[in-house]
Amino acid sequence: MRLLLSGYYGFGNLGDEALLDVMVERIRARFPQSHIDVLSATPQATAARLGIEATERWEMRAVRDAVSRADVVVSGGGGLLQSATSLRSLLYYAGVIHEGIRSKRKTMIFAQSIGPLDRVGKALVRRLCKGVDRATVRDARSAALLASLLPGTPVERTADPVFLYEPPAGTDLSAEGLGAQSQPYAVVSVRECPLFAGNLAAIARLVDALSEKHGIRIAFVPLGGVKDAAASTSVIRACSTAPMLLPEPTLERAAAIVAGASVVVGMRLHALILAARAAVPFLAIPYDPKVDALLDDLAYPLPPLRLAGRSDPAPDSETVAAELVRRGPELRAHLQRQVAQTKLLAERNFAVLAELLEGS
Repeated sequence: MRLLLSGYYGFGNLGDEALLDVMVERIRARFPQSHIDVLSATPQATAARLGIEATERWEMRAVRDAVSRADVVVSGGGGLLQSATSLRSLLYYAGVIHEGIRSKRKTMIFAQSIGPLDRVGKALVRRLCKGVDRATVRDARSAALLASLLPGTPVERTADPVFLYEPPAGTDLSAEGLGAQSQPYAVVSVRECPLFAGNLAAIARLVDALSEKHGIRIAFVPLGGVKDAAASTSVIRACSTAPMLLPEPTLERAAAIVAGASVVVGMRLHALILAARAAVPFLAIPYDPKVDALLDDLAYPLPPLRLAGRSDPAPDSETVAAELVRRGPELRAHLQRQVAQTKLLAERNFAVLAELLEGS
């Protein structure tokens, strides 16, 4: 059985690479004789890292050949079917799905967040993805939207596969200065977005409040590589304290760093998922609807820090920092209760894929 995986792979984004890692591990466990091919921006590196086949994602003839060789075309996980990034991005991912349908391959939308989609984006998804066999989405908002666009496709709400990631035990974080003798620390994950520059001061005040008023060291972790490191540096320069900027971590080290934190402040979705997975209290800074969707699905009781527009009042960062620390035990207990059910939903992605494979 040949599976072709299409996603934002090979770009060095830790969250998407974590998705791919979990998908490959779970597919191998369920179907040890299966053959996996991944559309990647860096196919040689992806193939070497995971011991699988990989195809250059921008070589469209090679992509069509990969689709023709596959038994099942899997689109996801991640936020692929959306028009906020660009129309070109949506055309690419929906086009891969369409090629699978046109070639009469089994096709699946796998563990995706759907949207935001403008009028043109909705029309493209309706047209190019009509006929997809199965779909799982990682939040309730996405389930409602996709079901409205593809009424003939069974759509299930599941959860992000990274909830299933099992970090290695006993990781030594001494090299990052976060070892066993470290004082309590907070992980901060930020990224560029349209409102980011106008909210630098508010995020810096939050970081300073955690450090000065609550005695928590601050470690910025760039989960999105160089761009996130640049965004982190911008916040650090606006701080009156002296936060650390850690090197870009591997998935294993990132998961261990997050699991060892007292609190997490995160824009990146997978920083928040890794925190929830380890029951670490977190404060979300939503830059995209998928972050709000995660908070809804976790029924997370701590309101997020909203990025302010030009006419909006700046958020009260000091009060938000105090609430995050004060409610830490409550938030930890809430996440511990939620995550068991969320992991079952994450496993359901692979059960649906298994049903599709067995039908092939």
